[in-house]
Amino acid sequence: MCSHYEAPTPQRVAETFGVEPFEQGKLDLYPGYRGPFIRRAEHVDDESSALVEVRSGTFGLIPTWSKDTKIVRSTYNCRSETASNKPSFRTAWRKAQHCIIPAAAIYEPDWRSGKAIATRIARADGEIMGIAGLWEHWRDPGTGEDLHSFTMLTLNADDHPFMRHFHKPQDEKRMLVILPKGLYGDWLKAPASDSMEFMRQYPADRMAVAM
Repeated sequence: MCSHYEAPTPQRVAETFGVEPFEQGKLDLYPGYRGPFIRRAEHVDDESSALVEVRSGTFGLIPTWSKDTKIVRSTYNCRSETASNKPSFRTAWRKAQHCIIPAAAIYEPDWRSGKAIATRIARADGEIMGIAGLWEHWRDPGTGEDLHSFTMLTLNADDHPFMRHFHKPQDEKRMLVILPKGLYGDWLKAPASDSMEFMRQYPADRMAVAM
């Protein structure tokens, strides 16, 4: 499960996804921090279109019924297998509120030495990782402030040649759903009935430990 990732620079995000330039604070992000996510642009009339926009959101999905933002400590990752049933995620899943979280790298603990060693993982070709996620819109009941938030989707990685080396030996191995670039548009416009078709392991030979 990924609780720490590195956002690309705004310039790289804009170039990769064809979105407008934007401002970004910290690039080293943890749950509760704000980072960019890409979603299908609102008010698009053509259902076959996948025109996109970049928004700033909290890392950790805040469901509409939440009383505060503390829930982000447990909603930064979402198990794709149970997303349609879990109270925190089921509305975003059923509404197909798909997004892509751009990442320069993710961090996972390598336990092979017997100790947790934070390891920086990136695409082997150095390109941006496009992580499949869900987004939500939440209004603070106390202040009336509107906030966007997002979660990263995960799937089982027990048999993945690369990601099976991370997390504690006795724990189930999980990995983020990293989308091939050619599927970005398809994911953003896909209906909920097709969401699980995108939950696939990213090839091990396209991932690398990076300094």
